[in-house]
Amino acid sequence: MTADRERAERAITGNRQAGWAFADAFVAEDDALIRARDRSHAHGLRPVSPGTGAALRLLAAAGDAKSVVEIGTGTGVSGIHLLHGMRQDGVLTTVDTEPDRQQLAREGYREAGFAANRSRFICGRALDVLPRLTDGGYDLVFCDADRLEYLDYLQESLRLLRPGGVVCFEGAFAQGRALNAAHQDAEALALRDLMRAVRDSPDLAPVLLPTDDGLLCAVRGR
Repeated sequence: MTADRERAERAITGNRQAGWAFADAFVAEDDALIRARDRSHAHGLRPVSPGTGAALRLLAAAGDAKSVVEIGTGTGVSGIHLLHGMRQDGVLTTVDTEPDRQQLAREGYREAGFAANRSRFICGRALDVLPRLTDGGYDLVFCDADRLEYLDYLQESLRLLRPGGVVCFEGAFAQGRALNAAHQDAEALALRDLMRAVRDSPDLAPVLLPTDDGLLCAVRGR
């Protein structure tokens, strides 16, 4: 490879990375979201990026979502974005194994101006909780928990979603490991299996968005 070509490719890569960074920060977050994000970092958690949050808000708004399931409450960053996009009478059902995190999320929702009846907190392991939820009763399912269980979440989501509903998976890239066949760790392999399953399903219309660490989304067929 010539030196000129190397410089050109570095410039293209740099421009692409700058574009991704600009897009991810394009929608500014308000004070309530910033505080929720700070709480997440303080507790050693990695919240969704502003760009991913904005994408979730858009999907909830575009689908006029009234009922949403979130797997992985964290400290409420993604939940606040989802609630902003949902209908004013919509209810977010959020599932997490850690009650302390859910208490922080409650605080975040309250600071963001959402009434207590806009959210339903369920503490427990997702694969124990999801089978108890109503078939076809949800407009959107957002998954941001154990990547090794994502394929199981997909199967549960297909049951939970109404026709035309959307399922989203955060962290599809696994910091690039899922995109590089040299990485054979369990999480990278599980995410590759998930991407193939979503892409190849005749019942789903998929898209892989390059926001932050990758947001894999699909619409369930009508």
